[in-house]
Amino acid sequence: MSFQERINNDLKEAMKAKDEKALRAIRAIKAAILLANTDGSGQEMNDERGIQIVSKLVKQRKESLEIYEKQNREDLAQTEREEIEVISRYLPAQLSESELKAAIEAIIKETGASGPADMGKVMGAASKQLAGKADGKTLSGLVKELLSR
Repeated sequence: MSFQERINNDLKEAMKAKDEKALRAIRAIKAAILLANTDGSGQEMNDERGIQIVSKLVKQRKESLEIYEKQNREDLAQTEREEIEVISRYLPAQLSESELKAAIEAIIKETGASGPADMGKVMGAASKQLAGKADGKTLSGLVKELLSR
């Protein structure tokens, strides 16, 4: 089952179950897919591109959640938490910190990076290999830490 088919099936199931939280989040994914399909880039929708879209949606919601929590808007923050929970189901399993550290160390060895000046090289390779398995903020923090040893 392709990424788009899975989204469509889950949307139908959420409608049948009258699950408003899931409906809201899955409709957001579907809207993002439609935008991506009509953006003129000519890229086809595959699982990899789907993961990129879903990762972006989760990141946007986390940023909004942070803002709402700072402004003490619990009603809006709760909506964002619910959507993050549903949208995250479409991401691959997240790596633990130790797994992530091991993967980054392997990438550092592969690229021959020796210090903070090589951060861009390592981040480029890490972003490709670990797409959807770790968020960018955590990834860059670990890369910076490992390269500055």
